[in-house]
Amino acid sequence: MFGLESLGLVGLFIGAFLAATILPFSSDALYVAVLAVTGQPVACLVVGTAGNWLGSVFSYYIGRIGKWEWIEKWFRVKPETLQRQKMKIDRYGVWLALICWVPIIGDVIAIALGFYKVPPLMCFVLMLVGKFARFLVWNLLYFAII
Repeated sequence: MFGLESLGLVGLFIGAFLAATILPFSSDALYVAVLAVTGQPVACLVVGTAGNWLGSVFSYYIGRIGKWEWIEKWFRVKPETLQRQKMKIDRYGVWLALICWVPIIGDVIAIALGFYKVPPLMCFVLMLVGKFARFLVWNLLYFAII
């Protein structure tokens, strides 16, 4: 968490945003830490959701600017592999955005949704729903335990 919890809600926003990109750390642990420090469940829910959602939107646009040639060249991914992935994205489409909250694979899904040019508006709405639900569950668990 790199001391972000000591920054309160600002740290939560920064950490939640960064955790929704390809940086490997948990926004969940940070969320619970800031919730414990501040005792403000509504503010944490709004700030955590906004930061994490905007991080996913950023990841989506990172994917959107990607090119097949770059993936093939830099990551040595075969065109057939990209085509198979595209078929999966086409099959589930925008609904994959609902699981962008899942640690690690959610970031990859957000990038893939952008890379394969899934329409952004509904993607962003479903990302927001998933992120909100995730942090709402943390609020409920936290206050059920204490």
